Amino acid sequence: MRTPTTGSLELAFRAGQPTVLNVHRQEAPLQVVRAFPTADGAALVHLHNVSGGILGGDRLRIGLEIEPGASAQLTTTGATRLYRSRDPQEWAEQTILAKVGADGLLEHLPDALIPFAGAHYRQHCRIELGPGAGLLWWEILAAGRVARGERFAYHRLDLNVEVWAGAEPVVLDRARLEPALRPPGEPGRLGSYNYLASFYLCKIGWPAEEWRQLERELAPRLAELTSPGECQWGVSTLAAHGLSLRGLSRTGRELLPALYEIWSLARPRLFGRSCPPPRKVY
Repeated sequence: MRTPTTGSLELAFRAGQPTVLNVHRQEAPLQVVRAFPTADGAALVHLHNVSGGILGGDRLRIGLEIEPGASAQLTTTGATRLYRSRDPQEWAEQTILAKVGADGLLEHLPDALIPFAGAHYRQHCRIELGPGAGLLWWEILAAGRVARGERFAYHRLDLNVEVWAGAEPVVLDRARLEPALRPPGEPGRLGSYNYLASFYLCKIGWPAEEWRQLERELAPRLAELTSPGECQWGVSTLAAHGLSLRGLSRTGRELLPALYEIWSLARPRLFGRSCPPPRKVY
């Protein structure tokens, strides 16, 4: 019998030209190799899971501290595989806790989560933003290994994202997917779509009218990216400090290029910066 893994990663980013990465803790299977400077001075970090995925019973924790004025860009080296749990009560868990200091920027741009048949998985992400801090955070969820006939064949997924500006909640997004009780493939849920993307754009202190204007600017392009039955996109202004975007797609190949396009449109508008998307290192 396999012993569940407890892994942790604690990273701190200090302002500089470029931003400097300090690794305070690194416990397998989580690992980073180094930070790569981006064209605009951010630190690009690839998050590795050297076990190849998340297995039943694993407890993983990632802590991120972006100090005032620092810029961190995080991506993965590939999709995150959520493997089958041997015991229906055996959960896998991953927690991401991030603090972004005043005028700092955190970008979280991973590849998809792919739940295998029989997977039990909880993910909780909490991001705390200081004055003037920015956040570009997306997540992609696949229906499973569709080519193997494992469409919505997992047991249960709990996916929670919280974004806070001090004591003020900016995003409280809580999803529980239990295919046996509420089939996601039914009309009114995900229907025929196999991929769901969520993208949050935040900048603390940006005026409400600026957010509404950015929504108006993005909406026509999202309409062009929408092809009913193949890919759907929508955008909405949050109560304060940001926008929320959703994308649905039958295949994964449409979602990631669209997310990068939205990112490249919004990044200069929000932060006055543009640079190429993060390269992958294997």
